[in-house]
Amino acid sequence: MRSHLLNDATAESYRRSVTEGVERVASRLAATRGPFTGVTPAELAPVIDAVDLDRPLGDSTAALDELEGVYLRDAVYFHHPRYLGHLNCPVVIPAVLGEAVLSAVNSSLDTWDQSAGGTLIEQRLIEWTAGRIGLGPLADGVFTSGGTQSNLQALLLAREETGTGDLSKLRIFSSECSHFSVQKSATLLGLGRDAVVSVPVDRDKRMQSVVLAAELEACRAEGLVPMAIVATAGTTDFGSIDPLPEIAALAAEYGAWMHVDAAYGCGLLASRTRRHLLDGIEQADSVTVDYHKSFFQPVSSSAVLVRDGATLRHATYHADYLNPRQAPATKASPAAGPWGRVPNQVDKSLQTTRRFDALKLWMTLRVMGADGIGELFDEVCGLAREGFELLAADPRYEVVVEPQLSTLVYRYVPEATASPADVDRANLYARKALFASGEAVVAGTKVDGRQYLKFTLLNPETTTADIAAVLDLIAGHAEQYLGENLVHA
Repeated sequence: MRSHLLNDATAESYRRSVTEGVERVASRLAATRGPFTGVTPAELAPVIDAVDLDRPLGDSTAALDELEGVYLRDAVYFHHPRYLGHLNCPVVIPAVLGEAVLSAVNSSLDTWDQSAGGTLIEQRLIEWTAGRIGLGPLADGVFTSGGTQSNLQALLLAREETGTGDLSKLRIFSSECSHFSVQKSATLLGLGRDAVVSVPVDRDKRMQSVVLAAELEACRAEGLVPMAIVATAGTTDFGSIDPLPEIAALAAEYGAWMHVDAAYGCGLLASRTRRHLLDGIEQADSVTVDYHKSFFQPVSSSAVLVRDGATLRHATYHADYLNPRQAPATKASPAAGPWGRVPNQVDKSLQTTRRFDALKLWMTLRVMGADGIGELFDEVCGLAREGFELLAADPRYEVVVEPQLSTLVYRYVPEATASPADVDRANLYARKALFASGEAVVAGTKVDGRQYLKFTLLNPETTTADIAAVLDLIAGHAEQYLGENLVHA
């Protein structure tokens, strides 16, 4: 079995196996005619259940042959221009190259003696991102598994910075359109979901700063502690960006930690034409970024950044076998050792063992540059504007809000009179029927209790013709449902 270990003796076998795998995926990508095959769980589960995991196939070619039937054939392909569903992006080739390298070398980014240059590359990318945000010279951060973990860590720091022992007094303020991870984080941090104050949004789905101010004042009057305000720069449903300067001013006035969840909107950091939409983010105490959304990186690639790196101490725990305490360097007694103070990223992270996900972004920047990333994100934001105009001009649809980023929320509205419940069911049916057909993938959500559909546009290869074609397909499915429902009635 040692022949399967990756080392100097098996380098040629590694080259052959990985090349064969790449060729299989490349062939599948080239042959894909839709984002999905329409396979159902009932159809696919027996195929996977039939695999005897205790009887290995013996070689990678046979395993790849089998993988065609259990995964590659029926995977949902985000690179297809009619994948318009969730916040999943097509990935850029330099990042995939980085993924191949980091998987093979398998560095763990917790301590210097497991990663060396990987540690410094990650730190450099954190500095680069913090510079793009404008957090200042004391900024720091660490890569994470995704926005949920980033939000959790930011709110952990906010909780500890209050210095309040009575957790029942702490309150977090976020808009009604913020990510569910805010509530989840409150629960994990021992605050409870009731600790999160939901602030209403305006017609553009942005947090109402006037209401926020009133809620903060009420919090103070009740003797409670405004622990944090979570502003969202790119809500999951609408791509809306909260009024960051106004929120920053209120955070300063009430002594609350300001966290900006820019998991989606972080692509604007690389835009030469839309960066101003993030004005005010530089005043945040912490920021979440998901490179695996609007930087076109493979999952996972995310980070949490803080204005004052010293606050990351709240995530620091020492173990003698891993990251023993180090005496702080002083002018009289500089850090000992040939490298000075050893940089251990585990001191900043909620994770211990951690992939070198930063390498993907590093390779992307070194090949494409930040402007290249920004241009791709600008394209999809421009496409959303064109899609909005299509929807606004189409009598079959109503659209909720003009896009700030690349998301469109809309629903089919029949010409003939139908009950709101029937319209809800028709839209839900259309989404499911479209997915089952494999011709396109769209997402769904609810607005004011009613069923809506959603385009999340993150593929620059998608065109307005694709959007128009999908709208026709949706209308056809919805009309079929309503017609059949009328006949049965």
